[in-house]
Amino acid sequence: MQKPIMAVTGDETDEETELAPSHMAAATGDMPTYQIRAPATALPQGVVMAASPGSLHSPQQLAEEATRKRELRLMKNREAAKECRRRKKEYVKCLESRVAVLEVQNKKLIEELETLKDICSPKTD
Repeated sequence: MQKPIMAVTGDETDEETELAPSHMAAATGDMPTYQIRAPATALPQGVVMAASPGSLHSPQQLAEEATRKRELRLMKNREAAKECRRRKKEYVKCLESRVAVLEVQNKKLIEELETLKDICSPKTD
């Protein structure tokens, strides 16, 4: 839907306007020109839009919302900590099993080394 284009005159002070780039600039290659358009919705005089819907809450509602957000954050933090502890346990178990495997391998290598020493060293009896 195309917005109506308004001409700017000195006596138009009661209506908000916005600047919109003109499509003529692209066709001519010149610097962009701007046309003034009427706003999409006009509010009655004296009516001001709120910054956000949340700004209309009472102090009690704001406190309840803050409490709810805190509880949600704490719950998420507990879950994250629980998951972190689970991953740490898994990691430690993995390290422990690796230590066990390496100890067995080390023991076998020491035995092999002793066997090779016995074979290669001259016996003096």
